[in-house]
Amino acid sequence: MDDRRRECVERLFDAFNRRDVAEITELCDERMEFYAVTAEEIGRSEPYVGADGLRDYLNDVAAVWEELLITPKQVEQRDESLLVRGRVYLRSRALGIRDMPTAWIWDLRDERFIRGRVFIDTEEALNLFSLEGQPGQNPDLGASRSRTRLR
Repeated sequence: MDDRRRECVERLFDAFNRRDVAEITELCDERMEFYAVTAEEIGRSEPYVGADGLRDYLNDVAAVWEELLITPKQVEQRDESLLVRGRVYLRSRALGIRDMPTAWIWDLRDERFIRGRVFIDTEEALNLFSLEGQPGQNPDLGASRSRTRLR
């Protein structure tokens, strides 16, 4: 794992935890796509796209979760993709407290994040990450969201 990419992941996760939209957008491509469980919780079917989408995501986080903290633990790199395994801590009136393993697949171009996908099912993320690294495999990115619901 390249130190520069590890630093980018750490900065991104820290910025998400602080809800620092300026730093998040600095680390992301202007057309970045983000597929998040929070979108599913509010009934959104499309990814968050670009700086406006990331601002919408942070607004949705504030509306759904009283607290949301993400912690990266392990990072694997395959070409321009990263598999990050860690934990997410969530608290809301509707769902109570959740502290669970989570995985993210991040795709980069020129050290900027171009796509991020969140998986509550870490095995699903690992399988998809493995498929994406094989020649001739072209998994459906639209089907890349976690199938496991929080409820």
